[in-house]
Amino acid sequence: MGTADGGKADLRRILLDRRRALSPEAVEGAQEALGGRALGLPELADAGTVAAYVSVGREPGTRALLDALRARGVRVLLPVLLPDNDLDWGVYRGPEGLVRAGRGLLEPDGPRLGPDAVTGADAVLLPGLAVDGRGMRLGRGGGSYDRVLARLERAGATPALIVLLYDDEVVGRVPEEPHDHPVHAVVTPAGVRRFAPA
Repeated sequence: MGTADGGKADLRRILLDRRRALSPEAVEGAQEALGGRALGLPELADAGTVAAYVSVGREPGTRALLDALRARGVRVLLPVLLPDNDLDWGVYRGPEGLVRAGRGLLEPDGPRLGPDAVTGADAVLLPGLAVDGRGMRLGRGGGSYDRVLARLERAGATPALIVLLYDDEVVGRVPEEPHDHPVHAVVTPAGVRRFAPA
C-alpha cells in the first residue's frame, strides 16, 4: 500500500468515526442548511440535469435537495451500483421510486440509462468524506466516482463538480493519487467554498 493509500485510510477512519458520533438532530439540521445553500448555487439553479445520490446513514443529507431539484423541473439522475463498482444511472421519480439495494444504498427503480448517462449532466453532486483547500476530494475508497470522473474527462464533459460535507470535513490536505480529480465547490452548512481550476 502506498503512502497516499495509507494516509487516505487513516483519514477515512477518523472522519467516519466523527460521523458515527453525530446525533440525529445534528444530521437533520445539517441537511436543511445544506439543501438551502446548494439550491442557491448558480450551477444548480441553471441546471437541466443533475447527477446526484441518495444520502444514507449519517452522510450529509441530500433527500430534501433531490425533491427540491425535481420540483424545479430538474432531471435528477441517481446512481445504481454495478457488480464491478461502476455506476449505472436512473431518473429520480420521488421517494416512492427508490428501492433498497446492496450496501444499504437506495437506488431508483426505473429503467437504467447506462454508465455514460452522467456525461449529459450539467452538475454532478459527489459523495465524499473530505475536501481540502485545493478541491481534492476524499471518497470512501470504492473507486465508483473515480470511474465517473474519468468517464467525464474521456467524454470531454465539464459539469460542475460539487461535494456536500459537514463543516469539519473541509480539511487542510487530502492525500492524493495521480487519478484523483479536484472538484469545483464544496457546500457545508456554514457556506460554499469554490476552488480555482488547477
